[in-house]
Amino acid sequence: MEYIAVVTMLALIEYLTFQYLVGRARRTYGVVAPATTGNATFERYYRVQQNTIEQLVVFLPSLWLFGLFTNPVLGALIGLVYIIGRVLYLRSYVSDPDKRGLGFVLGFLATVILALGALGGAIVAVL
Repeated sequence: MEYIAVVTMLALIEYLTFQYLVGRARRTYGVVAPATTGNATFERYYRVQQNTIEQLVVFLPSLWLFGLFTNPVLGALIGLVYIIGRVLYLRSYVSDPDKRGLGFVLGFLATVILALGALGGAIVAVL
């Protein structure tokens, strides 16, 4: 489970980095809090941060349950795919939102695989 813990912390550090980038964009583009609109580039950074927190709500429990009931090493590797997907999502969404697909799909599929694997592992454990 140590691998799962490392991936969890990497995902949370990634999210903290996204928060920092939103704050920096807020200052750079003059979007005064509590506003969340006003500059397209700021809005892109903000949307990446929001989408990431929406994904983390499912990703983190799925990661841990997959590690517990299925395979922690495989779960950690799939978790790394999620993290890489989020980086790609950030880079592509900020530069051209129409090209965000690959990053989103990588993160989303990693989460779906973890969730289904966790469910399957838990069902097998019950039986």
